[in-house]
Amino acid sequence: MKRALLALILLAGCAAPVPEVRQGYRDPSALIGSTSRYDTTRFKGTWVMRGSFGADAPATVALVQSTGGPAFQFCDGGGTCDGLWLAKPTGQGRFALTRPDDGTHDLWVLWVDEGFRTAVIGNPAGGFGWILDRKPTGGADRIKAAQEILDFNGYDISQLRMRK
Repeated sequence: MKRALLALILLAGCAAPVPEVRQGYRDPSALIGSTSRYDTTRFKGTWVMRGSFGADAPATVALVQSTGGPAFQFCDGGGTCDGLWLAKPTGQGRFALTRPDDGTHDLWVLWVDEGFRTAVIGNPAGGFGWILDRKPTGGADRIKAAQEILDFNGYDISQLRMRK
């Protein structure tokens, strides 16, 4: 009888659902949305990286106007930029970034504070998530709110690397 009960328990364990494997930094089953507050004119200019997932995030991100339309430019801490990524709007605060040598990547503005001083950027795949600010320091309340937005959108904030 004990062996039969043990066998049933072991078989029940085999029927448990297999956990979904995370491909990026966010749970793909979590809802994600871009902000309705997005405004291209107010978003233009340079943003400083305040927090990111992974080690390869740029130091600054800028939305600029190029001859081909809006574009994003990503620069490292030494001021070296990797060229322009044309930004085709695909929805409110959503872009398909393209560059001939690197295909297309989604970029969504998930949140921006009322004064357009702090923003959260990511994408549904969760391959990246960034907290951006107009200044390299300050705004602790906005930075905390940005972390909460990442968490709400399914990002694993235990992997978030904050920059000083």
